[in-house]
Amino acid sequence: MSKPAVTALHQALRKSFQSLENNHAVWKRELAECGPLLGNVGNLAEQLRALANVQVSSTPLRDFPELEERLRFKLLQATDSVLTKLHEKISSLQSVRDAVSNQVVALLQLYQQNSQHLDLPSLTERSPTSPSITDMLEWLQDAERFYRTQFLRRKVLLQLLRADDVSLLESLPKTWNSLESPGADEQITDALCRVSFFMESP
Repeated sequence: MSKPAVTALHQALRKSFQSLENNHAVWKRELAECGPLLGNVGNLAEQLRALANVQVSSTPLRDFPELEERLRFKLLQATDSVLTKLHEKISSLQSVRDAVSNQVVALLQLYQQNSQHLDLPSLTERSPTSPSITDMLEWLQDAERFYRTQFLRRKVLLQLLRADDVSLLESLPKTWNSLESPGADEQITDALCRVSFFMESP
């Protein structure tokens, strides 16, 4: 066993978990900010549905022949605007995914480079303030998988949407929320708690 190899891995693991902690906070904030936008999409879809179900020509508003077309145009314009903001949120989620993925890839490369100097006891040893190297590597890979999967599902969902597809727009908030994986999210929080003393140690 080479102590420098373990030290180098520990330093890289600290850096990776600090990055994970920062990025997890960004991820949660960006997702929280999607909530009001999803509500807006649902409301606009309801208005588009209501407009489609009303025959303006048989109401007192028939004296305004272009009113229905103008209302529909305004609603579609507003929907496009909200969908654009949601796509911006997806870009932010992609940045988190990329940051975590890059960190994990670099860490695994370092592990491979030093693997000949690492024996099983050095990889599996735990202490009151430090989980084992194997545990920490596994937690980071689990987190990377979580962000990769979550990002892809949400990106694909938004790519299916069009401002004039009322049915898909109406179902968006419910479908979006169904993609959540609270168990996996809690695992990341739990892992960060488990490494809190390790991250603070020199």
